[in-house]
Amino acid sequence: MDLLGCPICRCLMCEPVTVSCGHSFCRRCAAISLQSQCPVCKDKLKPRDIRNVKNNVLLCRIIEKCCPEETELKLCLLERLKACNYSQALRIADDGLEIASHDVGLKVLRAEASAGLQRLPDALQDLDDVCRLHPTWSEGFFRKGNILADMGRQREALVQYHRCLQLQTDFFLAKDQIKNILEAEGARVPEEVPQLLQVVSEHIHRPCAASCSVGPASGDAPGLCPDEEQDEAARPVKRTFRSECCLSQAGAFLPATEDDEGLPRRRDDRLRKASQDQTGQERDLLHSVLSVADFECPLCIRLFHEPVTTPCGHTFCKNCIERSLDHNLRCPLCKQSLHEYLKNRKYSLTAALQDTMSRLFPRQLEDRKRVHEAEIVELSDLTRDVPIFVCTLAFPGLPCPLHVFEPRYRLMMRRCMETGTRRFGMCTYESSEGFADCGCILEILGLDPLPDGRSYVDTVGGSRFRVLSRGKRDGYHTADIEYLEDQKVEGADLQVLQSLHDSVFQQTQDWYRGLGVPEQTQIRRQYGPMPEREHDIQASSDGPAWCWWLLSVLQLDPTYKTNVLSLTSLKDRLGHLRIVLDYLSQT
Repeated sequence: MDLLGCPICRCLMCEPVTVSCGHSFCRRCAAISLQSQCPVCKDKLKPRDIRNVKNNVLLCRIIEKCCPEETELKLCLLERLKACNYSQALRIADDGLEIASHDVGLKVLRAEASAGLQRLPDALQDLDDVCRLHPTWSEGFFRKGNILADMGRQREALVQYHRCLQLQTDFFLAKDQIKNILEAEGARVPEEVPQLLQVVSEHIHRPCAASCSVGPASGDAPGLCPDEEQDEAARPVKRTFRSECCLSQAGAFLPATEDDEGLPRRRDDRLRKASQDQTGQERDLLHSVLSVADFECPLCIRLFHEPVTTPCGHTFCKNCIERSLDHNLRCPLCKQSLHEYLKNRKYSLTAALQDTMSRLFPRQLEDRKRVHEAEIVELSDLTRDVPIFVCTLAFPGLPCPLHVFEPRYRLMMRRCMETGTRRFGMCTYESSEGFADCGCILEILGLDPLPDGRSYVDTVGGSRFRVLSRGKRDGYHTADIEYLEDQKVEGADLQVLQSLHDSVFQQTQDWYRGLGVPEQTQIRRQYGPMPEREHDIQASSDGPAWCWWLLSVLQLDPTYKTNVLSLTSLKDRLGHLRIVLDYLSQT
């Protein structure tokens, strides 16, 4: 089954596990074949990413619902193998293969049962079939090599491990087996895989060449390895290298040739049509047993949007699990600790589930996507329901570093980043209304997440605003706002304003220079240096930056500062600053 098949063995997944990159595999395939990277996306994997992950609960449920008999048979077979009850395991595998004679997964498990009973030729026969059916499955050649090694046929085992390492260069188990065989024969063993493959190729080339040039062996056709003879009987095949002959003997398929013009094209067309028919049948089967309810998030009870699977095997919408982890670092269903999962913050989509939903329920998935996009558009509006961070005063153009730790504000920061606005309002606390009537928009410049979910956020002040109405969303405050801009003046009024500005600017410089070195150092460290004098004092809708710098530096009552922040007259704002500076100069 394509949608629910393991990317490694190409069979229906048995005990599926989902690794950190979001791809799912049979547990046994993952334990043996997954090494340093995912074979699908080539994403780097760590051993603990595979070792500590539990079965994907939802995929297990879906696979069991779609293929109950096959799932039950394989699980029963695995239980017998784990218990080393090889006789019963072999009987179960034989019964299963009587019904599905070409089931590769059953053949692999029957080979394991046969090997447990020391019926190595039977195990080898099954693995021969597996390697012919799946010539790109590295694990099949590795298993076949192990059987040959147990039979004492070290050179033939070496061929299998060579093929395995060719297919998957990070298959370290095959590399170890090659080193063991070569070292036992006194050969030089390089560490790098390309050089190791070259040494193995040279090592197996001589005996293969000798056996092929001598003549028939065990009744085979003269001058050919057994599998080559079968290929020759089927169609003409050009042989160039004897190493290919050796690998053909290992059970690998060589590429088709173009000796018969038109044949490859007709074959490809047949394969493509068969694949399409199989896909259609699979979709019909899944449609008959699965519904949208099978793909609902247990937290929001809606069709999954960006499904992610935790290491404990449970699946949620990405946004849902993030919100849950804001409040509790445990899985909402099984209560297992997800501290490491949060620390890594690698919320990769579960590919098998996303692909299945896309194939079976495209319309419903598109509707779910539109609902999410509508929510994002609503959150992106910076005039209605603007998120309000109730904490301190912020001023236009000045930095405002924040330490975000409350769950409601962690959610707020994620939404600001997800919508792309990277903006929210900042207001001071007020007992009667919850927060002040005037505030400043902050823009996120950088967000540094910490392992426990907290974050340090670098922001800078933007436009000022006045609160029109208040509300709440998911625990944090919101507000409908209108933006404040300074009133422009011209002519004689501008000349008066310019004179007042220059006078107060000079007064500010004199005050700052009159401070001691320690005070100046502390101010520069916390608020930055005093901004330079601006040529056009009306260029910004918020007036000159140095006014806000001075207001932030002065130790004044927050209510008084908020009143000055709300003023839309630069003249009035300068008047307030002059009064404060006059008082400071007198004291």
